Amino acid sequence: MGKPKRAMKPAFIRQESWRHKRLKGSWRKPKGKSSRMRRSIQGAPPLVKIGYGRPRRYRTLHPSGYREVLIHNPEELMTLNPEREAARIAATVGEKKRFAIMSRAEELHIKVLNPPRVEEAEAVEAPTEPEGTPAAETQGEEKTS
Repeated sequence: MGKPKRAMKPAFIRQESWRHKRLKGSWRKPKGKSSRMRRSIQGAPPLVKIGYGRPRRYRTLHPSGYREVLIHNPEELMTLNPEREAARIAATVGEKKRFAIMSRAEELHIKVLNPPRVEEAEAVEAPTEPEGTPAAETQGEEKTS
């Protein structure tokens, strides 16, 4: 399932936000009695209307085209359909289980929308050597000479 194609929506801005610094651009409905924007006079910015909405079948989809499913443990991945659904790891899941979910998702060819960062993965996978090992002693000698 590819990314759905849709027409571009205009940037809906607050009335007079371009004129006054104190007004942010975030949308507010114009309510003035003689407002050019409310009356949709030509040249005025567009109003938010129902016609700009997406088709119903695409409203719940992630921008990648997959349906999001919240995952808390690796077993929940078994219920997903890899062609239509993608996993989002819950915020309450810890680092260890996060990597377990990630490895299981790769085996099942399931897309994960919020994978762990690469730096974190390297830190967990690459353990440091204890100080009594020969490698640690040679590294110390190189630094002093």
